[in-house]
Amino acid sequence: MEQATIFGRFKATAERWADKPFLNVLPETAGIYGIPAGEITYAEMLKRVRARKESLAAAGYGQGTRIGLLLQNRPDFIEIFLAANSLGASIVPINPDLRSSELEYLIEHSEMAAAFVVAERHEEVAEAAKAVGSSTAPIRPNDPVRPLLRRGGTLSGEDSQREAALLYTSGTTGRPKGCVLSNEYFLHSGDWYRDVGGLISLRMGEERMLTPLPLFHMNALAVSVMAMITVGGCLTVLDRFHPSTWWDSVRDSKATCLHYLGVMPAMLMTARPSPKDREHNVRFGFGAGSPAKLHAPFEERFGFPLIEAWAMTETGSGGVISAHEEPRKVGTACFGHPTDAVEIRIVDDNGNDVEGDAPGELLVRRAGDNPRYGFFREYLKNPEATAEAWEGGWFHTGDIVSSDADGDLRFVDRKKNVIRRSGENISAVEVESILAKHPAIDQVAVAAVADAVRGDEVAALIVTEEGASGDGDTATQIAQWGLEQMAYYKVPGWIGFVEELPRTPTEKILRAALKDMAVKYLEAGQLHDTRALKKRSV
Repeated sequence: MEQATIFGRFKATAERWADKPFLNVLPETAGIYGIPAGEITYAEMLKRVRARKESLAAAGYGQGTRIGLLLQNRPDFIEIFLAANSLGASIVPINPDLRSSELEYLIEHSEMAAAFVVAERHEEVAEAAKAVGSSTAPIRPNDPVRPLLRRGGTLSGEDSQREAALLYTSGTTGRPKGCVLSNEYFLHSGDWYRDVGGLISLRMGEERMLTPLPLFHMNALAVSVMAMITVGGCLTVLDRFHPSTWWDSVRDSKATCLHYLGVMPAMLMTARPSPKDREHNVRFGFGAGSPAKLHAPFEERFGFPLIEAWAMTETGSGGVISAHEEPRKVGTACFGHPTDAVEIRIVDDNGNDVEGDAPGELLVRRAGDNPRYGFFREYLKNPEATAEAWEGGWFHTGDIVSSDADGDLRFVDRKKNVIRRSGENISAVEVESILAKHPAIDQVAVAAVADAVRGDEVAALIVTEEGASGDGDTATQIAQWGLEQMAYYKVPGWIGFVEELPRTPTEKILRAALKDMAVKYLEAGQLHDTRALKKRSV
């Protein structure tokens, strides 16, 4: 059934609202990409998609084909995505920041038959394919589509269950895993946004959404794109977040809602207050990670709520939890409580449910007969990891959370980010959130480094505020201040000052790279030793 596919839903929307805008390209984005600015109606996009479909079909693309997309946030990305879906093919979004060895892994592991690639990366992708003996053919987005040399295997599943995309996890702690995402995954994401209500109620045929997030990420591709297709809205996709021109983009796009990452409110609040701060049409922002101390001040200054939410590539909107109803408990890192459609457990290391507000790992599943509805289908070529993730019939998120008396959840840390020092479990994110309050600290991330006596010791890498010195005296002062803010064992025993922290394109800390960086700085004698200050107070 056509309606059980992403293209089917888009086609139905395009036929209902043919003359309404689907995509909007702002002049700034158009200038960066060298493409036309302006709005693209649903009718025009449907015409483009059908033309793409014909050329792809003529070249042998169809069910069983995976197509790589290294196209940044250009309209071509969405156009080819819809065309591929209409043929039963799947896309493999490629992070533009990946380089040779990472590209080789993706090409080989996904077995993509071809890849649409921006001109400046064409040769690099061709070399990566050659290095792994792949016949993957890189194609510039506007070049004729060459006949496939290798079609690939059959993508299992019919209609809603068929693979629509293969999204790779960020690989912050190891090799990326390929998450197989079905049509159902995407369709449910649009349904969830349309139906959830509360502070994020969408109006049919009226919404204009703005996102600076990358299309290779589930938030933009599965949530933003599908939300607008489902309600007949208009999506403005920026090339990335530009703090200096952000509010111009908000106003020029006529955005009624927007998506954000936690780093964005923090950067926007550094600008001087302006009479134009509330000159916009935004009703809400939807995202995660807004700094607790800035959450309420941001809403007061700019005049709209930041709705904190939780989800993963693996859960999609099937397991999403969001603070879309009052009381949102602003400034407490609360991301709400699950709806009746989602079941959760919070468990300790032995798999037992924790008591009270004790932190534990979040387990989620869909309520009802199908606990995996709306979730990813599997990790490609990794049934062991898939089975481990779903052990006991619950999806194990790897996120440590706590629940208050009202059942509202707060994020504590990733399970793998827990530092174990002398038998004490220390949350890296908790320490970071406390240290971030220090006036000399602009950005901070902590990692474990080996300690001969205690197993692990806490190491903090810090980007200082402008004008603050990164020296031994500052390190001592920060450690002493930390002893007044948290248990002594959580205070960094090693402190280093850096120009920048390793981050993913979505501004998450690259934990594996951070740990390597901390070890390298320690071995080079570039960390300040504050361990002697860490004494248990009476």
